[in-house]
Amino acid sequence: MFLAVLAGVGFVSEARLETSDSLKVIVYGASGRVGSRVVNEALNRGHKVTAVSRDPGRIGKRHDRLTAVKGDIVEPESVATLVAGHDVVVVSVRGNVDGSKDPEKTVQRIAAEILVGTLRDMGESAPRLIYVGGAGSLEVKPGVLYADGLPFFMPGFIRQEIRGHVLTLDYLRTIEDVKWTYISPAKKFGPGKRTGNYRTGGDQMFFDEKGKSKISMEDFAVALIDEAENSNHVRERFSVAY
Repeated sequence: MFLAVLAGVGFVSEARLETSDSLKVIVYGASGRVGSRVVNEALNRGHKVTAVSRDPGRIGKRHDRLTAVKGDIVEPESVATLVAGHDVVVVSVRGNVDGSKDPEKTVQRIAAEILVGTLRDMGESAPRLIYVGGAGSLEVKPGVLYADGLPFFMPGFIRQEIRGHVLTLDYLRTIEDVKWTYISPAKKFGPGKRTGNYRTGGDQMFFDEKGKSKISMEDFAVALIDEAENSNHVRERFSVAY
């Protein structure tokens, strides 16, 4: 059963574990820490899942509603073939192309244009796009992004990834003819428990009563599949935290 209770600027959700309307969900980055949890959450709710990886052997889960396939999100022909027939495309990817250090060359940024172009060409039959973003694009105070004040000792590849997420959101916000959603986690984001509880917000970073900004990957996956089912944030970013 799905329960939603208004709580400040967001809501707390105790997510249902089953649904009467099965979706066909394709997940890019399905073997990753976030993607694998999204796959599990979708399967637990009765949805059909296509798990995409450049190496399908890395997807160890077996389920009668799960199909593991080989695919590359930065290859337009592969994307067009795989996303056809699905209701929702979930993207949880990282890395860069050809070893570039340019944030514009991050996989998530390049993939955004490929996916938008593919979905645009599909017209009314196109699935929704749900992008797993980062906390770097959230405001820590009005007009100031978390990405603007990264510590000097942070590794360059992490800086690149964070900036790539910012650029991806900037790009998606220019798109008005594709149904996209961008979901950002809290600052502290890692494996944990699935409680089914979370708050949702917009562009500002959430903090709890102890001044912490956090969410487990399990509850982030709950929020993402809630969005896949309910379409509450079409063509906008929303954030998730406790």
